Amino acid sequence: MGLLVDGVWQPEAGRWADSRGRMQRPESTLRNWVTPDGSPGPTGRGGFKAEPGRYHLYIARACPWAHRTTIFRELKGLQEMIGLSVTHWLMLENGWTFDSAPGVVPDNVNDARYLYEIYVKSEPKYSGRVSVPVLWDKETKRIVNNESADIIRMFNSAFDGVGATPGDYYPEALRAEIDEVNARVYDTLNNGVYKAGFAGSQEAYDEAVVSLFETLDWLEQTLSKSQYLCGNRLTEADWRLFTTLLRFDPVYHIHFKCNLRRLVDYQALWRYARRLYQHPVVRPTVNFDHIKGHYFQSHRWINPTGIVPKGPIVDFEAAVG
Repeated sequence: MGLLVDGVWQPEAGRWADSRGRMQRPESTLRNWVTPDGSPGPTGRGGFKAEPGRYHLYIARACPWAHRTTIFRELKGLQEMIGLSVTHWLMLENGWTFDSAPGVVPDNVNDARYLYEIYVKSEPKYSGRVSVPVLWDKETKRIVNNESADIIRMFNSAFDGVGATPGDYYPEALRAEIDEVNARVYDTLNNGVYKAGFAGSQEAYDEAVVSLFETLDWLEQTLSKSQYLCGNRLTEADWRLFTTLLRFDPVYHIHFKCNLRRLVDYQALWRYARRLYQHPVVRPTVNFDHIKGHYFQSHRWINPTGIVPKGPIVDFEAAVG
């Protein structure tokens, strides 16, 4: 998949597995925050003030982590304040690229051809993986942050004083509950599908799949009693879960062997996923051609032929009731 070592692109890097075949996802390392007054956030240094037109977001429509940030950009009405570039879905020897294709939005800020060029421009000696999303500061010409969990919280509140759409998806009264849900969903489901799909041993795969479906069963019970994960209020926990559910049947069930059950086999979860998909600002952020093309064509060690399956037919437009 490739990574940077001292600012030099290495196309044949490994796939983050330990000696027992368990996938170990590297931590995001660029963790500064945009804040209303430019003061330091929970991590990193200060100097990044919320100002319309100052920041640019790099994403891939295929990536569930990046997808979260595009949803929050829409929810909070930040489209005119924060620019957007969209990579090609195919990630091979050069990582994420801006090669011309339907749905690709070129980099009109740094004129990069490859995403790794953005990292090197910001941090000339950067070592690590080159991932999306990336929030770029046009003023300092540096990456602010490449961790989706941080970026959605910036979008949630940092720009409220300069014209963002009202709405708080991380309300103080629910933060402890949201954090608890996020922790389980991230470990066993958001990241759990990758633990199963990238497993290097039967033991690692079995361990990941069992935990994954235990969490899906728990979510089904939760959502059979309430509209959303934290009662009847829509929060960041729901959007963090949604981007994985959206990809579950079309990709993870087949490609990552997460096939004990399908999303559509869960009555409450399937209804919930459709409700979130049908939110008026969410539909435009979804591109199934990019999603399926990326997974089935990029992961050649899993799918050597690169053939993209036609199915399954999953009707997210079906009435919620």
